[in-house]
Amino acid sequence: MEVVCLLVPTAPNTLFSSWCCVQETEEILADTLKVEVFRQTVAEQVLVGSYCAFSNQGGLVHPKTSIEDQDELSSLLQVPLVAGTVNRGSEVIAGGMVVNDWCAFCGLDTTSTELSVIESVFRLSDAAQPSAIATTMRDSLIDR
Repeated sequence: MEVVCLLVPTAPNTLFSSWCCVQETEEILADTLKVEVFRQTVAEQVLVGSYCAFSNQGGLVHPKTSIEDQDELSSLLQVPLVAGTVNRGSEVIAGGMVVNDWCAFCGLDTTSTELSVIESVFRLSDAAQPSAIATTMRDSLIDR
């Protein structure tokens, strides 16, 4: 599986004082993690990690993420994406949930509609079967 790392910002701000620092950070990430690095925002928000959540099955992004940005991110990451919210409309996705390939944990205020979207985009109902979990774990641990 190819791993992709997203790096923000697309322009200098208070977190990064200059382009030199951004490019240096990008090079360090690429060399250390052996991943391809892309600069990307989510719904024009520079804190990408706060406004989205991804697994190997799918991703949930800020509700104001444009269709074009969703398509671009989806093609980069090779997973389906959906714009949505958690915790009764919170746009800070990562502040309200964590997810992996088998389960998701959401804040107490997350509505049934939001849970349905989360379950669907991350394909959690498929992964929840014991045989599917065992097969997936075995495949990820054993080289064939």
